[in-house]
Formats: sequence, structure tokens, C-alpha cells
Amino acid sequence: MKRYCVKCENDRVEFLDILRETDEGYMVRVIRVKDGYDKVVEEFMSRHLFELCLHTGFIYEMKEESASSVA
Repeated sequence: MKRYCVKCENDRVEFLDILRETDEGYMVRVIRVKDGYDKVVEEFMSRHLFELCLHTGFIYEMKEESASSVA
């Protein structure tokens, strides 16, 4: 499973995990951490939106070592 970091405000951390890939896009798990509270949401993300987020730098792939220490 690949993990991506989401660009967000300084006082919180957000991750996006790819759960499954389909022809139309990705089933993702979004993890939001703020003030010690985790919110987890699973939803579908279109391939176009995912590629746009990557291209603009809104999300970026985390390195393997970093991803395993956060999860």
C-alpha cells in the first residue's frame, strides 16, 4: 500500500493511503491528525483528481521508512 502526505495547515498532519486501484480511480483512506485526534475516512478518488493533486504538489509520496513509522 502506498502512502502519500497531504499538504495542509501547520498544526495538522494528513495522509492518503491507496487501498485499491480501479480503471476509474482509487479507493483511498484519508487520515487526518489534529490535536492528538485521528479522523479516518475511506472514499473513492477519481484518477484525474489524483493525478492533478500529484502534479500540483498537493499530495506527494512518502518514503517507505517514514510511512511505516507513522502508521
